[in-house]
Amino acid sequence: MMRCPYCQEYESRVIDSRSSEDGSTIRRRRECTTCKRRFTTYERVEERPLLVVKNGGNREQFSREKILKGISKACEKRPVSSEEMETVVADIERELRDNFDREVSSKVIGEKIMDKLQKLDEVAYVRFASVYRQFGDLNSFIKTIEQLKNK
Repeated sequence: MMRCPYCQEYESRVIDSRSSEDGSTIRRRRECTTCKRRFTTYERVEERPLLVVKNGGNREQFSREKILKGISKACEKRPVSSEEMETVVADIERELRDNFDREVSSKVIGEKIMDKLQKLDEVAYVRFASVYRQFGDLNSFIKTIEQLKNK
């Protein structure tokens, strides 16, 4: 049962179901039978655990929500839809699970996010890069923007 995010009731009905392009996710549009408000849920196959090896050497469980949060922050006030951001996250997760068995470096994930953002929205790319690469001065910004212009 899926709980309504508005009134916390358990009863809802599915209004519309759509599968993602790669078939890995089902998006369901639901309506609460009590308050009649609508909400969206996503259904995915539970994958084997993937650990992220951080810069300090410690490990944590892979979190697609954490990636989505970073991408959302970079795309804030940009003409990028939530569906496009969700697609980027799904692509990154699929690539990681296809290419890494149990562990992946946080650097690999960061680079994949930057590659996808560069194609999606250049401003979002620069925003994400400024945090990810920890730009210390204006020259770092200028260098990244010049590299982007030259591509």
